[in-house]
Amino acid sequence: MEMTSKLMNKRLLNPTFISLWIIMFLVEFVKGALIVAILPVYMGDVLHLSAFAIGLSFSLQYIGDNLFRSPAGWLIERIGFRFTMTIGLIFTFAGVLIIAITSSVGFIVLGCAMIGIGSAPLWPCVLMGISAVTEESNNFGTAMGVIQISSLGGTGLGPVIINFIVSTSYHLVFWILLGCMGLVIFISLLLPGKSSTMNSGAEAHHSSSGNAHTPNQPKGILENVKQTFRHIRSNLNVSPLFYPALFLQTFAIGLLTPVITLFVRTELGLSPEAYSAMLVVGGGITVLGLVPVGKLVDRYGTKWFLHTGFLLATVAIGLFSVMRNVPTVWIMVVLIGISYSCILPTWDTMISHHLPKGEKGTVWGLFLTIQGSGMVFGPIVSGKMWDTLGPTAPFLASAASMGLLFVIHIVLSRQKPDAQIN
Repeated sequence: MEMTSKLMNKRLLNPTFISLWIIMFLVEFVKGALIVAILPVYMGDVLHLSAFAIGLSFSLQYIGDNLFRSPAGWLIERIGFRFTMTIGLIFTFAGVLIIAITSSVGFIVLGCAMIGIGSAPLWPCVLMGISAVTEESNNFGTAMGVIQISSLGGTGLGPVIINFIVSTSYHLVFWILLGCMGLVIFISLLLPGKSSTMNSGAEAHHSSSGNAHTPNQPKGILENVKQTFRHIRSNLNVSPLFYPALFLQTFAIGLLTPVITLFVRTELGLSPEAYSAMLVVGGGITVLGLVPVGKLVDRYGTKWFLHTGFLLATVAIGLFSVMRNVPTVWIMVVLIGISYSCILPTWDTMISHHLPKGEKGTVWGLFLTIQGSGMVFGPIVSGKMWDTLGPTAPFLASAASMGLLFVIHIVLSRQKPDAQIN
């Protein structure tokens, strides 16, 4: 059945969108539980693996997820929406299974890499699905707000729930995670397949090139990839500043990820309970604002919400790094939560306005790869800055990245017509 026929003229909460929401929530639940609650303790205290092995496993998971987003987007255009998602989820299931049944360093590292590769199609598929769901109703921002709730909710609830179970049995924990992955594989089989838009775009490429190779032949695949790049070069019309903006958006977050807990404990002197409360308040404010902001974005455009979010994040993160008065720190946490409620549903909506008519899946994958590289390099730079320049350096660098992103977005919003930026 054609994807467009399944999605057209339907309201946002149709079976396909609900399926995507559940898949996103459960996959992020599994990844959050593994990364935060299970692997650090399981690999260190139970299997007695080295810190290098733990770090390598985590790095390969992030790198695999980031590197394979572009190929995943390309596959969506060729083999379809449903099969790309299902193949990725099977890889993720296999990765979790390998970690559950083996104690070998090599196999655990392989399992983590497979989880990263398997989850790479998740965001390209979800974003393509949202684009199809919202094509007629023009409510991409609202849909992104709802999807971001599932992503953040899964990432946050995974460690919390699993921490209550992990003391009982790791076997039980892994069975729960494998059950979640089995469920999402089943749900993915119910998703629509290729859309007519995808098919017509691919056929146009083949017919215009006069290529006689079939897609299943090696030469045909190579020629298809070359055609894709030619099509993107000729149809993707974005400012050169757009690419560093993609990187900076996650680089600013990546700078904070490895040091935020240490900073709060050592520099601010807060207890674990206070830190947890801070995360709940900041994250809760963000989550509560996602859908209302998404609806406003659909009505008024993305420009001023991104201006507000980037500027607010710049000020709040910068002051957070230098303030030592606890009530003031709490105010900064609230402001950071508000800033990200403005940024998260709005950013991908803005990106969707820059997609060409053909090869949308491939371009989504390309943009997500560039964007995800910020989360790869951010923690590396952050650790070095902490060691050499002091604890406040990563936070000031993150604030500076947000400030630069604010300036770049002002330039981009003036270069593009209102219809494209708003």
